Amino acid sequence: MVMQDGGTVDVRPGADPGRAAAEHSGAYLATALCLGLYAGTLLAWTVYGIAQGDGSTWDFLEGLFNPGASPANQVLGPYEWSFTVAFLVIAGLALAQRRVARSAALLTACLLLAVSVREGVGLFDAAYRAQYSNDPLGGWTLATRGLGLVVALVVLAVMLPATERRPGGRDSRTGHDDGRGAGGPESWWRRSSRICGVLFTLMGLARLGWAVHDLMTTGMDKGNYLRGVVDGSVLGTLDLAASAEFTTAASVTVLLILGVLALRGRRDVRGALLVFAAVELYLTVRTVVWLTVTGSFNHSFDTTEGALSMATTAYALAAMTSVVVLATGRGFGPYGGVRAEGLRTARGGA
Repeated sequence: MVMQDGGTVDVRPGADPGRAAAEHSGAYLATALCLGLYAGTLLAWTVYGIAQGDGSTWDFLEGLFNPGASPANQVLGPYEWSFTVAFLVIAGLALAQRRVARSAALLTACLLLAVSVREGVGLFDAAYRAQYSNDPLGGWTLATRGLGLVVALVVLAVMLPATERRPGGRDSRTGHDDGRGAGGPESWWRRSSRICGVLFTLMGLARLGWAVHDLMTTGMDKGNYLRGVVDGSVLGTLDLAASAEFTTAASVTVLLILGVLALRGRRDVRGALLVFAAVELYLTVRTVVWLTVTGSFNHSFDTTEGALSMATTAYALAAMTSVVVLATGRGFGPYGGVRAEGLRTARGGA
């Protein structure tokens, strides 16, 4: 509400533009149910790992941010912990019918599908298949993998068609408003989106560069590394925690794809940008904590490689923080950014 010339002008839109259209309500509810169920499954595995481990609950909580304090025999790893929280948040947003949940849900579904495909490739190995029968937890592990596949397929099936057009002819995918509202929330988002795109793309290229550097300088078997990206049997053990090869490849891929989409000013990637930036920020904070408690900061600049590694970590911390801030910026207030346009319209008509 805005007071003008002694009167009151209501500049609020008739409908909340941040809320999904009524015809997509079922898709959002199905997504909330699926992601909530899978998050609950991961939480159950986390509790089991704490109960069966040598450390206490406090050791686990400390290990969430300090890799050196994390018990070695945890069932899940930091990627799974962070995405468990992400699944719960996305499920809550989907339950509230918030449109920002769509791209975040699609991102997590694609990652779940990639994990499932990798596990499926591993099942072609007879020795790996036998472990599911011989391991006491093999059945539960396989059921968790199967649930992940079902969740991924359901979320993709219901959310991919749930596209919408914003009022006034603005496409929810691009955020373009045919040149109207220059300097308004839509224009602000396009600028912010491109900044996020640059930050994500540079981070993806930096991480790709480090991956290639490690392959070339550590004597690592390149074929085995690439196989570890797509084949779950490479490690030779049943493990719900993602391998380093897979997480590196997935991170580079997501950073580059989202970076390109954000550079194009697509509004519908906002949720995906926010979720993945938050996950990357958490993992970077863990790295910074580890560098601090081990005293590695004192020797980071002794070599060129160490200095570059420290610079990459500092950039990741700043870039991911910036993306989180920009993706939750003023263009996405309680009125979905339309309030500012309505205010200018009211003032212009005075």
